[in-house]
Amino acid sequence: MSSTRRAANAAFQVWHQRSFSSGWISALLSRGNLPPPLAAPFSPWIQARYMAALARPAALDQSWRDTMNKIRNIGISAHIDSGKTTLTERILFYTGRIDSIHEVRGKDGVGAKMDSMDLEREKGITIQSAATHCVWGDHQINIIDTPGHVDFTIEVERALRVLDGAILVLCSVSGVQSQSITVDRQMKRYDVPRLAFINKLDRAGADPWRVIEQLRSKLRHNCAAVQMPIGLEGEHRGLVDLIHERAFYFEGAHGEKLVQKEIPPELMKEAADRRRALIEIVSEVDDDLAERFVNDEPITPAELEAAIRRATIALRFTPVFMGSAFKNKGVQLLLNGVCSFLPCPTEVSNYALDQNKKEEKVAITGSPTGPFVALAFKLEEGRFGQLTYLRIYEGTIRRGENLLNVVTGKKVKVPRLVKMHADDMEDIQSAHAGEIVAMFGIECSSGDTFTDGSVRYTMTSMTVPEPVMSLAIAVSSKDASAQFSKALNRFQKEDPTFRVKLDPESGQTLISGMGELHLDIYVERMKREYKVEASVGKPQVNFREAISTRADFNYLHKKQSGGQGQYGRVEGYIEPLPEDSEVKFEFKNMLVGQAIPNSYIPSIEKGFIEACNSGSLIGHPVEGIRIVLTDGAAHAVDSSELAFKLAALYAFRQCYPAADPVILEPVMLVEIKAPTEFQGPVVGDINRRKGMIVNSEQEGDDAVITCHIPLNNMFGYSTSLRSMTQGKGEFTMEYYKHLGVSAEVQRQLETSHKKGSDDKK
Repeated sequence: MSSTRRAANAAFQVWHQRSFSSGWISALLSRGNLPPPLAAPFSPWIQARYMAALARPAALDQSWRDTMNKIRNIGISAHIDSGKTTLTERILFYTGRIDSIHEVRGKDGVGAKMDSMDLEREKGITIQSAATHCVWGDHQINIIDTPGHVDFTIEVERALRVLDGAILVLCSVSGVQSQSITVDRQMKRYDVPRLAFINKLDRAGADPWRVIEQLRSKLRHNCAAVQMPIGLEGEHRGLVDLIHERAFYFEGAHGEKLVQKEIPPELMKEAADRRRALIEIVSEVDDDLAERFVNDEPITPAELEAAIRRATIALRFTPVFMGSAFKNKGVQLLLNGVCSFLPCPTEVSNYALDQNKKEEKVAITGSPTGPFVALAFKLEEGRFGQLTYLRIYEGTIRRGENLLNVVTGKKVKVPRLVKMHADDMEDIQSAHAGEIVAMFGIECSSGDTFTDGSVRYTMTSMTVPEPVMSLAIAVSSKDASAQFSKALNRFQKEDPTFRVKLDPESGQTLISGMGELHLDIYVERMKREYKVEASVGKPQVNFREAISTRADFNYLHKKQSGGQGQYGRVEGYIEPLPEDSEVKFEFKNMLVGQAIPNSYIPSIEKGFIEACNSGSLIGHPVEGIRIVLTDGAAHAVDSSELAFKLAALYAFRQCYPAADPVILEPVMLVEIKAPTEFQGPVVGDINRRKGMIVNSEQEGDDAVITCHIPLNNMFGYSTSLRSMTQGKGEFTMEYYKHLGVSAEVQRQLETSHKKGSDDKK
């Protein structure tokens, strides 16, 4: 190579590096305005070389889009005992992920793959959400199976936050139940497109059309069936696909052989009517299909499928599938529906908050070549340390790389990266946007955001409900204290709804959670996993205090005891926040001028926050309160942060009784289902428990009663209901809201609190 060409090549390398990083290369090339060292003889060579480099990202762009189009991140959610875990087990079997089927609470003692915890297999319920992945055709499906019991609702929240689509499982007999409504509300909160799957068509009393009506009336879904059953209950043999107008039967020992036939003659008219109804409902929310429908043009399966996909992703339509997971019918067609109708990661809008720009909202592209952004949505204590579940929104992660925890500001190294299959792990070297993976050995909290350090984005966090019940817990022997502390710390990191605190008055350790079952499970896990025998006290309800009216305060804290004294005066008022307020405590500084130096304002706020931690009625936290500071006074020598903090504390205690404080108790939304013959005793018992019935309806031979009952009156209800209904009644409950107690109950609680305080003295 000549010296001129070598010089030009070296100059090109320097120019290429600088211009590429500064972003002006494309402008130079487009104008043909090349730098002097790269004279005319070399221009074609340089331009050809750079244009080739420009072509590569376009090919790469198309390549990753093709890959992303084949990924589905889905969750399976439902009311308890609707068949979620059974459905997941069949999905894993048909996709070749597992070799044999095991049932929930199976007689073989193995249990379903996704219920990997011993307690889950014993009780026949899902306690923790479990992640797995499988391949159906040319699509990769990442699945999270979530609990149905309301006590473990945080597991559903965490799953839905990071998923792109979901399957809402409904029982064809029970229909839309209380937890179905809760799960649907959570899906709406995170804008998750969903399919509905009506399960258990083989059961006596199965009626999928009634369930579809409930989807419309109770959940306000614009929905229609994309299938219809060939026979119900014991006669259930297969399904008619209304889109492609074909009948499907499921043959073989486990229904693995999918047989396609003509629609039976006796069902032809019904199938045609239901297909027309499907087209009509979808055309109401899809303009392209509406045009063809109005013009009475024939609609092909491909056109109908495309319209359903558009409407589903836009959250304007819910396609309804059906079958019987336990009897191995309908699952393969549901998998086809997941691939056809639910979105890939790039079809869902995800946003982050840029911490460098005052939390400005930033759209996440979902590109694997962009800056790395991932959300830690679930923690577990594994055999090799903390296991952190990550949903990758953008960029690529590789084993051994360094990541930045944006919340803590700490840099961490990824020692091990795995893909989860229930409690089994598969080591991987890298993962890209759209995938759900887990990493070991990273200390973080649920809800933390990780980046590669090039950006400081945080993903909006998940909604975490407040605990409604507490238990006093004590370790049986002092030798187990270390393990006891270790267990409590681990459970708190895993589950944001599980809280631990020390009662300052009694010195007891209190654990708080979402219900009796929730806390019982943790006490049992402590015994099994940490060999800690713990004794628990009577359940305690998490009461709250609130104020009813405005009250003014004007308090001077003055103390002189030789040397520097304490001086601080605060003036203002307290008032209740509006009922729909998103915050429970609000402090407003309305000072005019410099009556109190700005450096003391945070101490005043701290004093009021501390005062609100314990109300004077029964010692429970005060919420729904706004504190406004309007005036005050400071001393040049004696004023200090401590003086103003104490002034705020005593000012609150002084004005609190004048604000007509009331006690709030957690009220539960309870749904009771019992045979009609027992309706009288059940309603009478609700009244005795000071409940309020909000709805009552008939479902076959059963009465379904929805009511609001104070949690304090719900202890032992399970035993009561069984005895009233000869074991035929069942109920579910979930937290509704904190409401004021009656004057009589308030007097009783205040007397009890005063007596307890006097006894300790």
